[in-house]
Amino acid sequence: MNVIVVGCGRVGSQLATLLSVEGHNVVVVDRDAEAFKRLGTAFNGVTIKGLGFDEEVLEEAGTRAADAFAAVTNLDNTNLMAAEVARKLFEVPHVVARLYNPVRERTYQQLGLDYVCGTTLVAETLLEKLRSGHGHHVSQFGDIEFVQFKASEEVEGRRVEEIEILRKFRISAIARGEEMFVPEPEAILHEGDIVMASVKDDAYAKVERYMAEE
Repeated sequence: MNVIVVGCGRVGSQLATLLSVEGHNVVVVDRDAEAFKRLGTAFNGVTIKGLGFDEEVLEEAGTRAADAFAAVTNLDNTNLMAAEVARKLFEVPHVVARLYNPVRERTYQQLGLDYVCGTTLVAETLLEKLRSGHGHHVSQFGDIEFVQFKASEEVEGRRVEEIEILRKFRISAIARGEEMFVPEPEAILHEGDIVMASVKDDAYAKVERYMAEE
């Protein structure tokens, strides 16, 4: 399958890597060349710097031969325009768009766009839509993600306030054995704690080290 992914943020890069690992031909488009650093080592597709709704850029990306197209930037207008260009000008059979603001959901629906919004906004969901046309759930509110994870050895003995990031990363609850509690800033964390937290998209890479691999 030939797939175009517009947007190489955390979701787009994961989606592109998953598709690449499965053996699909993937082209990733992003206006920021630095974003391509997020792609996994398993990614063996093509990257193109440019706007995802620019006709010349999409022509270069091979959109005319694409079987599927995913617009997954963090800007609703960009995703909407890219999806419409792919669908109407390039006649891509299957187009999926990422929707951040639920207020705009009606617009997406009126245009007949297949989209992923809010609680289903993860790379695995987008991958499933590209495969089958049907829409891992992560709770999402705009660019803030609500996550649950097992604490890694990086947090052992550290205070909550030491690892939180002002306006970027906040721990709201901890489960330890049979005990669950809302922690004070000075509460000590331990490896293996189950943590509920909110994190901004642009801070996710900084806090991933606190998340143990399952």
